[in-house]
Amino acid sequence: MSSLFTRVAGGIGCTVIALPLLAACALAALLGGLSSGGSMAATPSRHALEDVPAYLLALYQRAAPECPGLPWTILAAIGKVETDHTRNPDMVSSAGAVGPMQFLPSTFATYARPVPPGGKNPPTPWDPADAVYAAARLLCANGARGGHNLRRAIWAYNHSDAYVNQVLKIADEYAAAIPAPTDAATKAVAFAHRQLGTPYVWGGDGPADGGFDCSGLTQAAYHAAGISIPRVAQAQYDASPHLLKGAPLAPGDLLFFGTSPRDITHVALYTGGGQAIDAPHPGAVVRQGPARANSPSFQGATRPAAQGARR
Repeated sequence: MSSLFTRVAGGIGCTVIALPLLAACALAALLGGLSSGGSMAATPSRHALEDVPAYLLALYQRAAPECPGLPWTILAAIGKVETDHTRNPDMVSSAGAVGPMQFLPSTFATYARPVPPGGKNPPTPWDPADAVYAAARLLCANGARGGHNLRRAIWAYNHSDAYVNQVLKIADEYAAAIPAPTDAATKAVAFAHRQLGTPYVWGGDGPADGGFDCSGLTQAAYHAAGISIPRVAQAQYDASPHLLKGAPLAPGDLLFFGTSPRDITHVALYTGGGQAIDAPHPGAVVRQGPARANSPSFQGATRPAAQGARR
């Protein structure tokens, strides 16, 4: 296996745009992701779901934010190249690199702390959580922060251009393709961006009511895009075909939350890059933040933009 044992020991060291005329540019930036290695919040491809053990897939995704801007797919691709996601029987190299991410113990010690959630104390390169979080920190120290120089960061992990190319290729294969946005989706997202900061008002349909509630906002966004959807969240959930579980989200998708598919209590508009806009609750304002599509209350997504204009 190629890895840290081949490098010198001890080495290793989009703003939201709310203006109507710039909304399409902001959307394009979110869609673009990171050309070398996939999006930070990329949905796992079918290949990733089949190839990466579920507990490791969750770990790669959980550890990536340790380095803001680092795609989880890069961590997963390194885990694949190094030990085939721990399937290598001994996980010890001829140069003394060990564990799932193939660390020299001396290098691991530089990036081992703080101990990550679920890690060992004291940390060890043999523990998957310790090793994956340490890999994220190592990559961050060498250019991965903000996704600015992933090639340099991966090259620091193993001084080989062939290794870098292999990791990036696998990372791309692990990220599901993001559908191109329709004109309606672009308009719905642009409308939602313009409402940021608008007060939450229960039952509100817009400025005439003083603000929006969650489903009033999503209905108004699609009305602006020329598509009619029902007024309340449960009816919106029931009205459109649902995306398959694990399918990549696209800007304009509606995300639904509740205790069950028959008890939908909240809806948000996905804007890309792992973000969504919603009107959350009384006393709050329309906001943009994490999409929370991995939360226990997430019940699924629909794509009204695929329906075309119907009013």
